[in-house]
Amino acid sequence: MTMSVLLTSTALPMAAFALAASISPGPVNIVCLSSGTHFPIAKGLVFVTGATLGFIALFLAIGAGLYSLLSVAPLLESFLRWAGILFLLYLSYQLLQHDGRLQERGGVKAPGFMTGAMMQWLNPKAWLASAAGIGAYTTANEPYQLWLFAGLYLPICWLSLASWVYAGAFLKRYVHRPTILLTINRALAICLAASAIVLLVE
Repeated sequence: MTMSVLLTSTALPMAAFALAASISPGPVNIVCLSSGTHFPIAKGLVFVTGATLGFIALFLAIGAGLYSLLSVAPLLESFLRWAGILFLLYLSYQLLQHDGRLQERGGVKAPGFMTGAMMQWLNPKAWLASAAGIGAYTTANEPYQLWLFAGLYLPICWLSLASWVYAGAFLKRYVHRPTILLTINRALAICLAASAIVLLVE
């Protein structure tokens, strides 16, 4: 088996995993959709970049053995869970505070780069997804696989999250009534709060 065939047979499953994990609905995707609905696309993409780079940093750290800390330090897992719950509830509250008016300046501040990065590091599911992917598609004696996986994840994650921002911008283009956007805000806030509850009961 040639190196190119080997890389292809390894890269395709990795890419499929990265796409499924990145584009499926979750707290980060909900915030991307909300950002596209309420703020300029450029601001949403700043959040996307922070979330993507934050996840890649977490992914590489877990590949280097950081995930093993959770098994020897259960307090760390508890901290992550509660910090993630509080952070999601805070973001949910921020959405509820928005009055549904499309304001380009002032008002509620758009989630930024650090918010995106923090969401990944405070999300136990991001830790678990990273550990599952690394465990399934890489081996300790082939370090290039981890870097290949991270290299595939980077554009796939960014483009997947960006698609949610653009979906929000598309929605904004056709929805101008504050009452409708207020309803959307509340629905997204409920989704974020539900994500927090899922973390609580798991």
